[in-house]
Formats: sequence, structure tokens, C-alpha cells
Amino acid sequence: MSWALHFLGTGAAHAVELGSSAAVVERDGEPLLLIDCGPDTLDRYAATYAGVPNALYITHTHMDHVAGLERLFFKLWFDPARRGRVRIFLHAELLPWLQMRVADYPGALAEGGANFWEAFQLVPCTRGFWLDGLWFDVFGTRHHRPGTSFGLALRGSFVYTGDTRPIPEMLAVHAVGDARVAHDCGLVGNPSHTGIDDIEREYDSALRARLVLYHYGSAADGEALESRGYTVARASDRLALATPPVARTDAG
Repeated sequence: MSWALHFLGTGAAHAVELGSSAAVVERDGEPLLLIDCGPDTLDRYAATYAGVPNALYITHTHMDHVAGLERLFFKLWFDPARRGRVRIFLHAELLPWLQMRVADYPGALAEGGANFWEAFQLVPCTRGFWLDGLWFDVFGTRHHRPGTSFGLALRGSFVYTGDTRPIPEMLAVHAVGDARVAHDCGLVGNPSHTGIDDIEREYDSALRARLVLYHYGSAADGEALESRGYTVARASDRLALATPPVARTDAG
């Protein structure tokens, strides 16, 4: 069985030419889980896979990561075979923010009669969630304010940080074994995002060798990060992953 992380877009919010940062966890070339859904994500998804995702994980509720949900609502609502079947996983603390961001506009349909979340199967979680016999860990990251951003890990396979400052304490727990780490990183950090100087200060050389950098500000920035010896993700790249255990309990 082969596993990969397929990057649909790798840009910061302003770097529209790089695509909204989003990725698909693939198993034997088939999509298992979409991570985030920005304004252009569904188009990029459809360019590779048929239809719409069966499962989606939301890291946080900034619009470059969730603006595609309204469009997904319409695709699902008017398809009785898919309505209510696409699972959205998110940390329970994000639910009020996501409700305000995308679901609270008066009248999901102009003619009424539709509740936004009825188009989906919403699955709030705290420590993590099960998907197709696999346990995905969910953990807090450092983006703007506590309790508003959460990364994702499939133990022994990958970690996806979402938007974050450095999180060495979380990666010490979740980036175990040969797990690759897709990490927010630009040339210069700020109070909400990681810069390359932060990476080199906070992480040892062994962990830095497993990093794959994304959410940078331009193609030139990506090239500059690469010139410093780092692996840099670009839209349409597939990162080969170690095969995770067939099943894992959620006791950890």
C-alpha cells in the first residue's frame, strides 16, 4: 500500500498564484482526506480527482482555508446522493468560529428550507478522529490566539501543521519515527506564522531534515528557502509517506 500527501496549493493568503494551502492524503493513489478548503481548492481537487471529497479536515477558519465550503454546500445540497454524506472533521473549539464564518448568513438558499450543515456530516472532535480504521491525532498550534488553530497527524506517517508559529513541544509528541512534517514557513516570521530563522532556532537538524515547507509568500521565496537546503512543497507535488499502522487505538 502506498501513501502520499498531495499538495493542491502551498501559498500564504496573499500568494494567490501559489494556490490556497491545502493537501490531500492519498492511499494507493486515491483521495482519503482533504485538508482545508480555500477559495480555489475545489477546482484544484477536481482537476485531479472525480467529484468532491468524501472527507475534509479544517485546521482553522481563516477564509483562505474555508472559503470553498459555501461552494461545496451547493454542490452537495443539489446532489441527493451526496447530501449529508461528506464528513467534515474539526476541533470542537472551531465550531462557533466556522458557524460565524460560513454558515450563519441568513438563508443558505434564497428560497429557504435548507440548513447549511444538513449538506454535510459534521464531526467535531478534540483529541482526534477515526477515518477508515485509522486514528488521526488533532493538536493545538500557535496561530493568532489559543484554541483557534489545530494541526493533524497520522502517527508514523505525517504531520500537517496548518498555519502556526514553531511548535517543538507538539512535534516532539506527534512527529515520531519517519513521519514527514509539512510546516508553515516563510522567509520572515511574524506573530502568526513561522519564518526560516524560527525553524533553525527551534528545531534540531534531525527534525529539520524531515520538514517540507509550505505557506510561503511567493515563488521566489520558495526558491530562497530551497537554496538553504530545505524541501519546499509546490502545488501538485506529491510527498511519499511511510505507511501508517493499519489501526491504532485512540488511548494515547
